[in-house]
Amino acid sequence: MPGVCVVVMAKYPQAGAVKTRLAASLGEQVAADVARAFVLDLHARLAAADIRAAWAYWPRESPFDALLPGSEVFPQEGADLGERMAAAVSRAFAGGAPAAILLGADAPHVDLMAVAAAGKALESGVEVVIGPSEDGGYYLLGLRRPRPELFGAIAWGGPGVYAATLARCVALDLEPLLLPVTFDVDEPADLRRLARLVARGDVVLPATEAALVRAGIS
Repeated sequence: MPGVCVVVMAKYPQAGAVKTRLAASLGEQVAADVARAFVLDLHARLAAADIRAAWAYWPRESPFDALLPGSEVFPQEGADLGERMAAAVSRAFAGGAPAAILLGADAPHVDLMAVAAAGKALESGVEVVIGPSEDGGYYLLGLRRPRPELFGAIAWGGPGVYAATLARCVALDLEPLLLPVTFDVDEPADLRRLARLVARGDVVLPATEAALVRAGIS
């Protein structure tokens, strides 16, 4: 994907600042340990696939650069997730990228062939690419140009994010390319599902596998 900028939206993995539903079941420290493993594994997978990636982190005062030394990292800017994603996209285009792809760090198992397909589609002229997630959101959003209209006044974290984004595309006369559906890791059941993928060898996530072992999850 020459030139296409992948931006991974990530929270700094510390106790009390990561997935609340995982933390409520597993404990804050275990949830932070798993989140850290997700970041390390997704970073390694993207690098191995030669996919250029920048990491937009939150909260802005966190030492995220120490987690991925030598990588392109920058703090997220904005009052809510929509504003922060729009700002990350704008930054990618301001840096000269011909297209931008947003990914979430809570899907370390993301199909990198789908990511590459999104990049190729954008380079060929497709305006919007969406990878829907099973919880009603999306794990990937690819844009050929800044589209701040896709990020405003949406109930982020709820089950209607994908539907609302599609409706915005219709209003803007955009026909998005849709990628295969996958799942984000939000709940303990999702984590067990991810553990099964790793155990079968469907995806190689060594840091996550070690974190799951430490947490007693299989």
